[in-house]
Amino acid sequence: MPHLTVEYSSNLPGYPEAQALAELNAAVCASPEVLDEADLKTRFVRTTDSFQVGTEAVGRAFVHAQLRLLSGRSPEAKKDLAGRVAGVLRRLTPRPQGLMVQLSVEIVDMDRPSYVKERL
Repeated sequence: MPHLTVEYSSNLPGYPEAQALAELNAAVCASPEVLDEADLKTRFVRTTDSFQVGTEAVGRAFVHAQLRLLSGRSPEAKKDLAGRVAGVLRRLTPRPQGLMVQLSVEIVDMDRPSYVKERL
């Protein structure tokens, strides 16, 4: 915990994944909600060419981040974390000419009693 997954559509060429990973991890780990930086696991997932935003077949793209946290965080803490993630993605997401890009961030509570994590 936490787990951060960023999905983005394949029509966003040159997405700076390495830079975004570093900046996302720094932003999230700067939150007082993250007690140990080694607990954060972040990954990027690029979609295949099979995606669609709305009813238009072309001209649209997306970036969606899901930050999964153990349950118990306040609404204010969740809003702060969502803002940290959105800020980095807003700044680094490519904006190709003629392409409308939708950015979304979702905070998801993980069930604390059933979550298992071990360091091996």
